[in-house]
Amino acid sequence: MTPRPTIGNRELLATCWTSAGDAAPDRGDEVSPVDLRTRIETAAEIGWEGFGLLHADLAMAERTLGLRELRRIFDGAGIEHVELEVLPWWWTTDERRRISDQRRTLLLEAAEVLGARTIKVAAEGGGLPVDPARFHDDFDRLATQAGNAGTRVALEPMPMTNLPTIQAGVDFVTEVGNRYGGLTVDIWHVHRGGTGYAQLERILPVEYLFIVELDDADEQVVGTLWEDTVNGRRLPGEGAFDVPAFIAAVHRAGYRGHWGVEIISEQHRQLPVREGLARARAATLQALAAAEDLVASAG
Repeated sequence: MTPRPTIGNRELLATCWTSAGDAAPDRGDEVSPVDLRTRIETAAEIGWEGFGLLHADLAMAERTLGLRELRRIFDGAGIEHVELEVLPWWWTTDERRRISDQRRTLLLEAAEVLGARTIKVAAEGGGLPVDPARFHDDFDRLATQAGNAGTRVALEPMPMTNLPTIQAGVDFVTEVGNRYGGLTVDIWHVHRGGTGYAQLERILPVEYLFIVELDDADEQVVGTLWEDTVNGRRLPGEGAFDVPAFIAAVHRAGYRGHWGVEIISEQHRQLPVREGLARARAATLQALAAAEDLVASAG
């Protein structure tokens, strides 16, 4: 009997918003109202192998728990994968750079203590001009700094940024060519950016594919792209995206890492954290099983 193929290792990471409860990007201080220890231990109890942590919650934990105690909580819960986010404005020269540099220090120090393999970083999402040479050189320096701290940075192409497509992101990170600077590829941004899933097999360089994230959404955008991405995401299988086809395409591109699950929506924020995490994990495992069937049928 031929063994059933597996998609990577089928380990799942709950990204920061998936466990944050009633907190949202760009809303207030973004800090989750749910105790961080509770979030981590609840995720582990449900079966999540990884946990994503936002800079705002990380700063709060540093002040109240200390990073070494936070590491003990992760280790005690059996969390194997930790990811940190998010660093914007790393290429700027105005007041935003001061904020970015403070956050960079926090994220890099925390990555060393927590053993976080990857830090998510953002491109320009405000429509402001970007100096291409500075953007290139500062990403190279940031990636080298991350490597020296034992981690990596994963830049996320989004249709509302200066890297609006996956191809634009691939072109950028391969031109920089720093092995500690790669990509976050989220199905939401792939779909909304107009990239066909089959294209991913041809264009994704697996050596720069650091993070893959799963979610779903309706076919039509509601409001602006930003409003849609922070208010209208759905669980895998509950929207219009072909999540199994995306997973299969990324697998065929060579990806064998764990899978991030990023659910950001008004509906998800209102659920008790345990229920939201349980629903997200169950839906994602169903999508992975369907993707395995696709891979098996293709031979």
